[in-house]
Amino acid sequence: MILDKNTAKKTAELLLQINAIKLKPENPFTWASGWKSPIYCDNRIILSYPTIRNYVREELAKQVESLYGKPDIIAGVATGAIGIGALVADYLGLPFIYVRPEPKSHGRQNQIEGVLEKNQTVVVIEDLISTGKSSLNAVRALKDSGASVKGMLAIFSYGFPVAEENFKESGIDLHTLGNYEHLIELASETDYVREAQLHTLREWRNSPSEWNK
Repeated sequence: MILDKNTAKKTAELLLQINAIKLKPENPFTWASGWKSPIYCDNRIILSYPTIRNYVREELAKQVESLYGKPDIIAGVATGAIGIGALVADYLGLPFIYVRPEPKSHGRQNQIEGVLEKNQTVVVIEDLISTGKSSLNAVRALKDSGASVKGMLAIFSYGFPVAEENFKESGIDLHTLGNYEHLIELASETDYVREAQLHTLREWRNSPSEWNK
């Protein structure tokens, strides 16, 4: 769910401005999953731009308080959301932990790094939502450790139906600052992409796993 339309457009504008989001309909990217995509989003770039970093940090922090009050802990999903999650926690004056995709194979074999006590309330910060599987894997790890997960906030979502289904089935509340719909709307309004490219971007959004095979 988008938190605010103005925030969604502003977020899209800033991500395009710093090339955190790249649109290349004629020369698609290949994701780790093997999917071909005319769009690539790397929100870690935000950390290199203090003004934009602060905007995202403050918007996420305000929404954490608005939606959930103050949880006991902020958790970031490794690796993309460690930086922004720590900034949100710092802004709110809260402890921070992060969750790996799986336990380490050495040392203490932790999957969750930081101090987490049973029954503590947690809000999870994510940088990007595609299918939602890796994000929900982090939620499961937190729950398995005894945490009470209040919900998740992310910077950007592709808005895939499969992600909506996955979050609904898991009973996890998801809110994002921006999404694909508002990004494409802004790209069209500002002539960032041509009409033919917009058609390609919309076509991909309808069936990303099958597109351009």
